[in-house]
Amino acid sequence: MELGVDRFLRNYVDLCKGKRVGLVTNMTGVNQNLTPTIDLFHEHPDIQVTALYGPEHGIRGNAKEGEKIDSFVDPYTKIPVYSLYGSTKKPTKEMLEKVDMIFFDLQDIGARYYTFIYTMAYVMEACAEFGKQFVVLDRPNPITGTIMEGNLVEKDVRSFVGLYPIPNRHGMTVGEIALMYKHEFGIDCEVIVIPMEGWSREMFYDETDLFWIPPSPNTTGMDMCTLYPGTCLVEGTNLSEGRGTTKPFEYVGSPYIEGYRLAKYFNEKKLPGVLARPVSFVPTYQKHKDAVCEGIQLHVTDRRKINSLKTGLTLLETIAEMYPHDFELLQFGEKKTYMFDLLAGTKDLKELVLNGKTSSFIELCEAETEAFNKQRQPYLLYK
Repeated sequence: MELGVDRFLRNYVDLCKGKRVGLVTNMTGVNQNLTPTIDLFHEHPDIQVTALYGPEHGIRGNAKEGEKIDSFVDPYTKIPVYSLYGSTKKPTKEMLEKVDMIFFDLQDIGARYYTFIYTMAYVMEACAEFGKQFVVLDRPNPITGTIMEGNLVEKDVRSFVGLYPIPNRHGMTVGEIALMYKHEFGIDCEVIVIPMEGWSREMFYDETDLFWIPPSPNTTGMDMCTLYPGTCLVEGTNLSEGRGTTKPFEYVGSPYIEGYRLAKYFNEKKLPGVLARPVSFVPTYQKHKDAVCEGIQLHVTDRRKINSLKTGLTLLETIAEMYPHDFELLQFGEKKTYMFDLLAGTKDLKELVLNGKTSSFIELCEAETEAFNKQRQPYLLYK
């Protein structure tokens, strides 16, 4: 198997000869031997890197979720690093003055809430506006390019956790998404995708010969990534999604929950590919910091059969039924926006959760993913 970055350096370096290069990346931007793309580009005699751009969590991955990041000069290469998760999420004219083309080399995790694909969208918009080339060095979708789950984001709840009408689990690589942005969603910049070789759509990341580097502090491995299209919805509630533990998005709980009782009721649902185990945990930060929480750990028993979104919704529905006076959906800002709506991509789902009727939503999702699958076909690079 060969990553986009390795194929570029082997075959396509002439694309940037005589041009000033910007690079959107972080610690996941490495080649097969774990050498950072920053170093590979900076040390290459035919590549002139003049700017680096960092997404959420920063270029070195040391910032927590939602934490604003300032621009700075990289101490190793002395190249300016412009933050795309600080005062702006879209590169400004000033940020692009010293580049002719921008490369994108970030590892996505396959769920629409994950902000890297929207950083890519904003960079593409800036490239269109200011006449810069955009090049994607493609990487695998870690939870396969075949399985899709979820609904398409509605216009009135679009945000940086759901900017375009794509499902919760999209089954695409970042290169394929970039092509879809251009041809379906109207971001009209010049896009070049350097595809991988040897990646098959049905592969999970650990079925490749690549090393897994967590793209952010809470993306711990394949079980977490597999569950995330469903359990990320927990963030919109007063439950802990396991941040501040060793098993984020696998642990779900709260001080008001009885773990044994929840595990029993959840397992009685007999959902394919998943079992719950009662757990007790103390988050070190975020919701319920330093408080003893009981709840469950979701264990993936068959990752090709599990429907992560149905799993997450069934869990929330069960907790809402068991603890109707304790379970809450969180609001923020002056407009009292529900975070759950932004994650769900619709304002309708929260009432279905509270009233135990999410099965109707799952049926809707099947039709929407089928439509999305047809829409994405022209942009699939790995048949």
